[in-house]
Amino acid sequence: MGRPDPVNVAVVHGPNLHLLGRREPEVYGTDTLADVDERIRSLGAELGADVESYQSNHEGALIDFLTESESRVAGFLINPGAFTHTSIALRDCLCGLALPFVEVHLSNTAAREPFRRHSYLSDVAVGVVYGFGGDSYLLGLRGLVAHIRHNSRSN
Repeated sequence: MGRPDPVNVAVVHGPNLHLLGRREPEVYGTDTLADVDERIRSLGAELGADVESYQSNHEGALIDFLTESESRVAGFLINPGAFTHTSIALRDCLCGLALPFVEVHLSNTAAREPFRRHSYLSDVAVGVVYGFGGDSYLLGLRGLVAHIRHNSRSN
C-alpha cells in the first residue's frame, strides 16, 4: 500500500493575523504568521497535503481567494479573525463552495469577551479548533485531511 494521493488545502488567515508575534502576545503567542505557516506546511508534507496560505485584512479579498481557489483545493483551514463574529458574506461563500472547512482560532474564544463567543461559521464547519495557539492550525489540518480522505473513499 503506497502513500495516499496528495490533498490540496488552502489555509486562509483573516484580519490582523499578519500582526502575529507582536499583537497581544499574551493572547496570541509570539510566533509570527510566517512561523505558523511554516509549521502548517511542514505538517502538511508529513500528512501528504499540499498547503497554500493566504492572508488578507479585507473581507472581499478573502471571499475572492476562496472562490478562486475552489477548483484546486479539496478543503479550507480558516481563521477568519474578527470576521468570525460579523461576516454572513464569508459564511455564504463557504456554504456556496460546498467544500469542507475547519474553523481555527489561536485563543479560546469561548473564554473571551461575549461578542467573541458567536461564530457565523461554526455550525457549517466540519470542525472547530480553538485555544491551542499555533497548534490549533495543526490540529485543524489533521482533522481536515482525515475528513477529506475519509469522504473521498466513501464516494
